[in-house]
Amino acid sequence: MTELEKGPLGRRRGRGARERILSASRQLFREQGINRTGMDQLCAVAQVSKRTAYQHFGGKDELVAEYLRRFDPDVMPGVFDRTDLTPRERLLAVFDMPASTDLCPYIAAAVELHDPQHPASQYVREYKQAIAARLAETAREADATDPEQLGEQLALLLDGAAARTRVINAGSFPTAAAIAAVLIDNAIPRQPSDEGSITVESGS
Repeated sequence: MTELEKGPLGRRRGRGARERILSASRQLFREQGINRTGMDQLCAVAQVSKRTAYQHFGGKDELVAEYLRRFDPDVMPGVFDRTDLTPRERLLAVFDMPASTDLCPYIAAAVELHDPQHPASQYVREYKQAIAARLAETAREADATDPEQLGEQLALLLDGAAARTRVINAGSFPTAAAIAAVLIDNAIPRQPSDEGSITVESGS
């Protein structure tokens, strides 16, 4: 794929065309869904020709997959890579979502796409598995008795909160965070010196 190409009026375009297509897809897929958005409409909103669109993306399937990758390419680094939080605090921080959080785009895509071989469907599975894996890894750092089980429980709770928020049009993440705290406390054995504070660390 070349970085520069000529648009329909002969003007040279660089990566701006690709970014406009992705920006348009993010807007339209969120507002009206993937299946109801056609390439003609995407190209009109992005102000590119269909030829240009297909030079950047082999087709709509490839575009949908790339649209999803752009949301969180490194699997929530703003939570899992934080060094100022304890492992337990990072597990809880996963549920610290703004009240305006919409339905998870990965869940939305999975609902619309019925082909398990669709490249976006495959990416959704991989992403959700990666979330559970990072939760389990963090649970292991927190000395959970069964980190894999806790990771799956928290991943399921996270997806449930996202879906319920969309269905009832009200934030469910504070409730999910309270449930997560109980699961975490039950999964992580307390040390004899623990008095319930999550910031106390042994080492003296």
